[in-house]
Amino acid sequence: MNSLTDPACAERHAEATELLARLESMPLPELLRQAQASARAGHGAIVSYSRKVFIPLTRLCRDSCGYCTFATTPRRAASPYLSPEQVLAIARAGRDAGCHEALFTLGDKPELRYRAARDALDALGFSTTVDYLAAMCELVLRETGLLPHVNAGVMDEASIAALRRVSASQGLMLENVSPRLQQPGHAHFGAPDKAPQARLAMIEAAGRLSVPFTSGILIGIGETRLERVESLLALRDLHARYGHLQEVIVQNFRAKPDTRMKRMPEPPLDDLLWTAAAARQILGPEMNLQVPPNLSFGDFAALLDGGINDWGGVSPVTADHVNPEAPWPEVAALRNATERAGFVLVPRLAAYPDFVRAPARWLDPALHAPVLAISDADGFARTDAWSPGSGAPLPEPEETSPRRPQRRDAGIDAILTRALAGERLDAGSIVALFRARGAGIAEIAAAADSLRSRCNGDVVTYVVNRNINYTNVCRFACRFCAFSKGRTHEHLRGRPYDLDFDEIARRVAEAARRGATEVCMQGGIHPDYTGDTYLALLQAAKQTVPQIHVHAFSPLEVAHGAQ
Repeated sequence: MNSLTDPACAERHAEATELLARLESMPLPELLRQAQASARAGHGAIVSYSRKVFIPLTRLCRDSCGYCTFATTPRRAASPYLSPEQVLAIARAGRDAGCHEALFTLGDKPELRYRAARDALDALGFSTTVDYLAAMCELVLRETGLLPHVNAGVMDEASIAALRRVSASQGLMLENVSPRLQQPGHAHFGAPDKAPQARLAMIEAAGRLSVPFTSGILIGIGETRLERVESLLALRDLHARYGHLQEVIVQNFRAKPDTRMKRMPEPPLDDLLWTAAAARQILGPEMNLQVPPNLSFGDFAALLDGGINDWGGVSPVTADHVNPEAPWPEVAALRNATERAGFVLVPRLAAYPDFVRAPARWLDPALHAPVLAISDADGFARTDAWSPGSGAPLPEPEETSPRRPQRRDAGIDAILTRALAGERLDAGSIVALFRARGAGIAEIAAAADSLRSRCNGDVVTYVVNRNINYTNVCRFACRFCAFSKGRTHEHLRGRPYDLDFDEIARRVAEAARRGATEVCMQGGIHPDYTGDTYLALLQAAKQTVPQIHVHAFSPLEVAHGAQ
């Protein structure tokens, strides 16, 4: 237990005691129901995951945790560190398999324990593991475009800042706030970097530096439920102060051979679900909550009942080096299980959407372009390379199988009900419709078709028209425009033009002879045009073919002519 002489710890202990009593008095089905409702309020039907590749930069570590099989010794390791060539080979395999994230996993400050680590770093030209890690993150980002996420153990503020320049996010599991677990016979004995205050201090430092950060708790390592709740409250309070916790993981202990805790009982599924649901209650609807699916084997679909909204990292290339006995579920299996439960599986990046959409605060300027290049409008990972103007065919829409019905989105249903009743939608409702995924898209299409049928029956109209762009000279310089030309742009897309009224009349007459009933007139914002110019353009069309319909002028042209 934390020292109750510390006022902050004492206050957290009192709150945790009261909260635990309330949570344990609630039947598990009711607790799960509330957790699911909270998760859906915060995230709708979306359940995310990150398609990533794992890069175990070093398996040497100065700590000796009772449950760990990742850490090894120099005698057992083929090499103290992966070489740059090995790092790039893994990253390129991940890129080729459609990954967006490179997760660097490594032991904590092995150079403080092993001479072999110090010698290897010296041969590589680095003084610390963090220095080498930063160089490898920069290499992977530059050569592959994968976004690094680093789990480098407990670091000082300078190291966190150095890694922020070359990574999209960082992480450190809190595991538990109880110093009792560092005593002899317990899970963290012999692991100085598992000291709760050191880990809390690093998580807080990451908040001060505006680093998108992943943390979480590890359950089943000898802690009590009260200590779990205290740990979650500590994370809640840090996030309330800095807003930087992009994700909290509830990870269940799995007993592994050749560890001190190989005979330790593993937490049952109900206990894992209880803890996930408790975490949702404590951390609120907006928090991204994850339980690793590979640690629950065949039961991973049941984890959705606990109020989670993320599956974490799933690799099509590399194993989970921390839990090698637990293979990743295939993405197809993950999608099937998620959709059978009525949710939509959406790939994300190393940084979560809220952080991607606010790069000025959360990302180093060097990361802005790489992150935005592979993110969609909502901040999730792009799933295709199509973009307007590319000339590539539109990607095929993803179909939802009838045997995997997705639950309806109550928010979308309410918006569509208002729209069908003739209510004018506000901006927030329109944005919600644009953000719809999965079954929500079909709901919107069905509502639109119903409205079409009500207003127009089965009649579909069209018009035979001709576009007349009378000038491509424009005083604006919109960066996306491939139409307008200034006086100095002849070398880019040909000469600028300004059609005379006789040419406009000729084009209107030609259009009418070919069956057009309308001409569409629009051009650049010519600096010499006045309101009379625009009126003369209309007269040239109507005097030539009086019955022609004229669809003319953008808002900018109307404003320009009026001025």
